[in-house]
Amino acid sequence: MRAYAVQALIPAAAGTGEHYRAARVRATVSGLNGITDVIAFTGDASWGGYTMVAGRWIDGPGEAVVPTPFLAATDTRIGGTVTLNGLAEPVAVRIVGEVLDPRNDGMQVFTDASTLTPAHPDLTETSHHLVVTSGTEVTGYVDALNKDLAPLGGTALAGGPDTGSDMVLTLNTLSVILTLMLVTVAALGVLNGVLLDTRERVREIGVHKALGMTPRQTIAMVLTSVVVTGLVAGALGVPLGVTLHGRVLPAMGDSVGLRLPDSVIAVHHAAELLPLALGGLLIATLGALLPAGWAAGARTATALRTE
Repeated sequence: MRAYAVQALIPAAAGTGEHYRAARVRATVSGLNGITDVIAFTGDASWGGYTMVAGRWIDGPGEAVVPTPFLAATDTRIGGTVTLNGLAEPVAVRIVGEVLDPRNDGMQVFTDASTLTPAHPDLTETSHHLVVTSGTEVTGYVDALNKDLAPLGGTALAGGPDTGSDMVLTLNTLSVILTLMLVTVAALGVLNGVLLDTRERVREIGVHKALGMTPRQTIAMVLTSVVVTGLVAGALGVPLGVTLHGRVLPAMGDSVGLRLPDSVIAVHHAAELLPLALGGLLIATLGALLPAGWAAGARTATALRTE
């Protein structure tokens, strides 16, 4: 009775938007050793952070979505059928989609609760997932809901999706960190090269200063010397980087038995490639700023005496 009271309370709470329930059932699968978790949804869970790799989300009874490791372990593919055993009676489900979900080593089956109805599973132990309506303050909503759930022994927590989207976020974060590290290394490389070149040309710079070159003109001269290098580096680096990205990320996923979705791999668009190409010029300019400042600040007499 408590579970049914919670099921009735949450949709009726002020501020509740989209909502679904998820129950975990233990089953065995033909062709697999051990126990497999079957996640049975009541309601549309497609918005719950489940990142599709291929196929589509479940749309009715008899359908299932599974992670990549499950497909590999059962030697099945989208469109195939697997049988769930260990319930009151076997349940056959047709695989309609592949989802990115590394939990439980990818050995999970996601299906609609109505698919398991003939097997009479115990679906009373459920978790409820929801989003609040526009304009609803989340903290206040959670506090009010917890007051109503307290007599029923339930607890509401605020948080985001905890499925494949976490992995996508992790991959994106690692990519950002790696990009910043590469940019820093590239800028330091430019700094070293321009600094050596500037020290070799210090007498020439002194002559220019003696003829009336201003500090701003000196900075401009040093920065201009890296423009062509930066443009060439950007023009060559962008297509090379896109190619490597398309090969390295799938290999990273394959190493842990996962296929990554297009949202992770196909991230470069034509409109973004030109700014990326100009990134080589930006990195070259940043790396040359310190030597340019040193050249502009060098005293003319000192520069002329340098051999």
